[in-house]
Amino acid sequence: MNKLRAFILSFILLAFSSIAWSHTDQYFDSVVAPHGGQMRMAGPYHMEIIAKDKEIILYITDHANVEVSVDGGIGKATIENGETKTTVKLKPKGNNLFRAEGNFVVTQETKIMIFVKLPDQDAQAARFTPLKPIEKNKQIKNSDSHVDSHDQHSDHHEMDQHNDSHGGY
Repeated sequence: MNKLRAFILSFILLAFSSIAWSHTDQYFDSVVAPHGGQMRMAGPYHMEIIAKDKEIILYITDHANVEVSVDGGIGKATIENGETKTTVKLKPKGNNLFRAEGNFVVTQETKIMIFVKLPDQDAQAARFTPLKPIEKNKQIKNSDSHVDSHDQHSDHHEMDQHNDSHGGY
């Protein structure tokens, strides 16, 4: 009986360890984001940033890569270059898109902190290093396959959907 319990416990721990890994920055850096930017998770959202000198574009989707409306939302971005910090206002510009403009530059060392508040939702934050080089051999193409059952990240979402329809964990 103890061996059976140990086996079941091991199986559960192994199953949930892949779920925990699936939302790390390391995971998001390993996939090509839908718009070619850098992705991060923030609460119930995936955020993808495209940053260049004087402009930031931020896409918001849910965990299944479905666009989340940003109408009525507010946000800001803090751009850090060494000791220099610049804060710009993110403005809704389309269904799931925020945009900001300002007098800043983006380099490989630039860090950008995003804060977003959507109507009737908790505020969320994410930290980006959008031009940080990524080892290309570790990057896999994101084929909108969050619903692909062979994708480690999608397995987590299938489990979430199952648990949601059966009263949660």
